[in-house]
Amino acid sequence: MRNIPVNLQGHKLMITEAPTLKMFENDHGVQEVVTDRQGVQQFVVSLFAKRKAQPGEYAGKGEEIKVTLTADPGEGFEEGTYVELIDATVSYWERNGRSGLSFRANGMTPLGATVSAAA
Repeated sequence: MRNIPVNLQGHKLMITEAPTLKMFENDHGVQEVVTDRQGVQQFVVSLFAKRKAQPGEYAGKGEEIKVTLTADPGEGFEEGTYVELIDATVSYWERNGRSGLSFRANGMTPLGATVSAAA
């Protein structure tokens, strides 16, 4: 299953590594920028995700996730910034005996910022 919408509003998301261009190593050992089918550069950000505890509840442990961003997130997203993801999805992957989940979002905003309808 791919690109399943995911609701992370019940979690605090804090940047642990600022957004950077997403890179991969080609068959010749050269680093290349990852792009989508239209040639748009992809970005990646590391977030620490932890469930928001309700009064009297234990929040439990969090987990670091890497999220591919389909557009340049812009300035102001440094380590320690709390954010919200825009149109986040999750996909299952399996390759060479390994498997996991990959997260993707159309962007992110600082926590509490409003997103315009044009975004």
